[in-house]
Formats: sequence, C-alpha cells, structure tokens
Amino acid sequence: MEKLLAQKLLEIEAIKLNPDSPFTWASGILSPIYCDNRIVLSFPKVRNTVKNFLAEISAEFEFDVIAGVATAGIAHGALLADALDKPFIYVRDKKKGHGRQNLIEGRLDPNSKVLMVEDLISTGGSSLKAVEGVRSAGGEVVAVLALFTYGFQIAEDAFRNAGCEFRTLSNYDSMLEIALEKGYIKTEEKQLLAEWRKNPQEWGKQFTR
Repeated sequence: MEKLLAQKLLEIEAIKLNPDSPFTWASGILSPIYCDNRIVLSFPKVRNTVKNFLAEISAEFEFDVIAGVATAGIAHGALLADALDKPFIYVRDKKKGHGRQNLIEGRLDPNSKVLMVEDLISTGGSSLKAVEGVRSAGGEVVAVLALFTYGFQIAEDAFRNAGCEFRTLSNYDSMLEIALEKGYIKTEEKQLLAEWRKNPQEWGKQFTR
C-alpha cells in the first residue's frame, strides 16, 4: 500500500520533488518536497485507490461517524463515508464567524465514536486541533487516518501526548524508495532528501547564505 500510493502520488504530481530549488512552506520552512493530495481528486483511478485503501485501514476500528478535517480532508473523508455508508461531518479550523458559528458541520451525537480523515500529517497541529474540537463537542476520536506523512518526530510526539492514534496510507520513507527506483531522483538526491527530514529548519539555511 505505502509504495503503491507513493508511486501514484508521484505520477500525478501530487508529490513534487525539487531538492536543488526548494519550495517555501507557509511556515517559512524551505522544503525539497511539496505534497498536495487535493490533486488526487482530479484522477478517478487514483481517487478510487485512495478510497479503497482508507476503507481497508478503517476496518481496524469501530466508529459511528467519519469526520473530515477542513479543508483538504473533507473530500477524502466524504468519499470514505460514502463507500462505508456512514454519517459524515467535518471540522473547521475555527468557528464560523456568522450564522450558527459552528466549528463542526453536520450532526455529531454525544459519545459518538469518530474516525477522522486528514490529507497530510506534517507537525500534526491542524489534525490535533480538529481532534480537540470533536472531543470538546462530546465525541470520542478513535483515530486519525491520513494519506501521507513526512514522518516528523514532532508529529509522533504530539499524537502520543494527545492520546490519539494515527495511521497513514503512505509515508516519506516509502516515497523516497519509489522515487529512486523510478528515476524521479538520483542516489545523492535521496540522501539530501533524507537529511531534510531530520532537521528541516537547519537544512534550508544552505539556500539562504
């Protein structure tokens, strides 16, 4: 699953690699990788692969409701809910500024068991903010499922401290192996990409001197 999806994401350019001219994230971090899993939605075969993989992993958990993390997790969560014939909600990053001022859109009954769907795990901050929103509303989060993770230790620590399990369909290590195998990167570039994951903040300084 991990390598197959990594290959698909590279093929449709949902994952782009550019170690010589890195991307700038919103946080200011310079990164040799950019992952935009919303592109999956434009490719029906890959979209169905993602949906089927999410369904496969979801079978490991007992839950009543599927929740998408706004905004990128909404579509993937809705696809899974439709495939499993489960209720669906989504969690905003902050309360709506008008109307009912909802943080959670859809119906969440108290004590419902919730499986959350996210597109990408980087630091884990946005996902865990949504988890806290569901918990505050009386729901029990059984796990967070995501398409891809960079594998940062900060995310592992954050989820552990929050007492929340998370699983991903693919990951950075599997992607590096496939990228090298399929010729997206060279051996020396794989090492460069591996170094970035260890310390993203320091890695980017070589491009700012």
